Formats: sequence, structure tokens, C-alpha cells
Amino acid sequence: MLNRRSFLIASGMTALAATRVLGANDTIRLGLIGAGGRMRNLLDAADKIGPYQIVAVSDVYGPHRDAVKERSNGVATTHLDYHEVLDQDIDALLIASPDHWHVRMAVDALAAGKDVYLEKPVTHTIEEGATLTRAVRSSKQILQCGMQQRSWTHFRDAVDMIQGGSLGRVVQVRTYWWQNYHRNWVPKPVDAQALDWKLWLGSAPDQPFSEEKFNHWRWFWNFGGGAMTDLFTHWIDVVHWAMKSDQAREAQMLADKYVFDEWDCPDTIQAAFRYPGFDVVYEGMMNSSIDDGGLEFRGTEATLKIDRSGFAVYREGVPSGQNPVLTEHSFRDGTITHMENFFECIKTRKEPNAPVEAGVAAARAGHFGNLAYHHGGQSAWPTKTA
Repeated sequence: MLNRRSFLIASGMTALAATRVLGANDTIRLGLIGAGGRMRNLLDAADKIGPYQIVAVSDVYGPHRDAVKERSNGVATTHLDYHEVLDQDIDALLIASPDHWHVRMAVDALAAGKDVYLEKPVTHTIEEGATLTRAVRSSKQILQCGMQQRSWTHFRDAVDMIQGGSLGRVVQVRTYWWQNYHRNWVPKPVDAQALDWKLWLGSAPDQPFSEEKFNHWRWFWNFGGGAMTDLFTHWIDVVHWAMKSDQAREAQMLADKYVFDEWDCPDTIQAAFRYPGFDVVYEGMMNSSIDDGGLEFRGTEATLKIDRSGFAVYREGVPSGQNPVLTEHSFRDGTITHMENFFECIKTRKEPNAPVEAGVAAARAGHFGNLAYHHGGQSAWPTKTA
């Protein structure tokens, strides 16, 4: 029997039928896929900008689904299969699943006529970049990549300064990020009976349940890409944006597992990337969090040091130890502004601050570094990814 929905699917009109025109004050109806810690952060940001309503949530872990239902005051429907969320009367999807699910879920959501906020890294492999870009650009949907620095006020001001020539010629950018998983990322015990492990694995090779992999999936190649796609991706996106160049020619990576032997990915990294006319370096480790993360744009006239709290500019020729010539501090979490931009684009249909091409390029840089790690510490572009 042919009903309205099956007719729309058969005639390829699903995306058109799913789109409604939203006014400035209309409540945005959200579906959630992947309801762990990062999703909670996204919802905390959305709470500050609203109005929105959680209509449905999908997660393979029962306690995550239950927490969202409670957060929605019992309104949200809960689902194991994310496809059921796509069938709901919603305007947009927030996707915060493990990396190996990102492109598949986003492509399905776009095909269903839903706008998408997709957490970084937007891809799990270099090849997926073309698939995601094609899906976005062949649709009429909005896709905001979770690169929140693109909406963070002081990052936007810093990029304007760099592109305006205030630093002179920038030939080296230093990026770094230190975290301590022993102190700051101690997970809660997992109730394996409330988890659909097979569904969580998805396209990954079949393997026994592991609490370490479930909690720290970013550090296993089947599901994530370690620091290069979890942390470096944020910073290299700022570099691409500021320097108007998004493809490294060469990558070198010196890395090892010194502390977390159970992981696949290295916990201590020194990496270098050569772009046309400038170099980018990255260093980080996962068992020392002093200094946290940031970037330094070193130019012939000045150096700009920036992190998520603000930036400072130091002029060449000023005696060492003197105060910076310019500072700017952040008073609002960029995730809030980034979500605000996404909500605005849902209503205006304008291009979001972090379009698909930016997300793909940032993820690709992390993948490129990992390729160098897997190929004796060095790789050149173009490169064979098999």
C-alpha cells in the first residue's frame, strides 16, 4: 500500500518534504545521535541560546538515552537505531557519535532532509571527505562542522589581524595540546548489559567488548585517530583559516606510546607539516596537562599567541619581558556562539561559519599526520592511503 511517506521516498522528494520555513522566534526541533559527554556540552550551549526542543535521541547505551529523556522533561522519544530518529518530525540533527560513524550518519541525515551539526573530526578516513562534501553540496541542507573556533570572537579577530598583515610574513605556526587522562579523563564504569556493543561497532571489525575502547575510543584506530584528529584538528583548522591554505605538501611525525600501552594511537607526539610558504608544528602528550593547548603564529614583525581564553600580540624589537602590545580575552565559550550560528543558519539558510570543506580539510591534516606515523614517520602529498 502506497502511503505519503513511501511515495516521497520513491519519488526522491524526501529532502524537499522534510524542510519547513522557520521564523526568527520558532522553536527548533532537534534529534540527537550519540548522547555521551560531548552531546551534553552541545546541549549546554544550546540551552543558552534557544528556543529548541529535543524531539528524539538515539544512542546504543541505555543510560545515555535515559539522561536525554530526563533532560527533555520526558518529551523526547528514545531509540536504539538512529534511522528511527531521522523519521521523526525534526528540523536538525546533532551528531556526536564516535568518528567511524560520522560520515554515514551525516549522509543519511542529509538525504532525509535534515540540517546537521556534525562533531569533529567530520571524517574517519581521507577518502570519506569526498563522500561527505558531495552529500552536502548536492543537497539543500545546512551542515555545520564542530570547529567552534570559527565562531569564537577572539579567534575571528586574530584571523583578521593575521590576514591584514599585522604580524608581517608568517612562516611558522606552532600548535600544542597537553592533557592528562590519568587525572582528568577517568571514566565511569560501564553497564555492559545496557549497551548494544555490536551496534556500537558498526562498520568496525568484530571484536570483544572492551570498557577501555568504549570509554576512550578516540585512541583506537578502528574508531578514532588519536590526538591528531581529536585535538590537532581544531588548531590546524585555525591555521588553514588564517593562512588561507589548507593542504600540506609533506608531513613528519615522531610519536610513541610511552604511558598508555593499551591504546593503538600514540600518547606522545611531535609532528611537522610543510605548507606552501610556511611550516606548522604540533606537540602534545596525554599524561601532562600543564599549559593545556594553543597556537603561536610567528611573523617577521610580531608573534600572536592564542588559546581558548584569549590572545596576546608581541612586537618584534620590544625588549624581552615587556608586556604584549595587544591582548584580547574571551568571555563566552565559542561552542555557544557556534551553536547560535547553526540555529541562525537553519532559519536563514545562509552558509554556516564552519562549512563542510573546512571540516574535511582539518580532518585530512590529522589523517595525513597519522599516515606519516604509519609510514616510517614521513609522508608526502598526494599519497596512497591504502
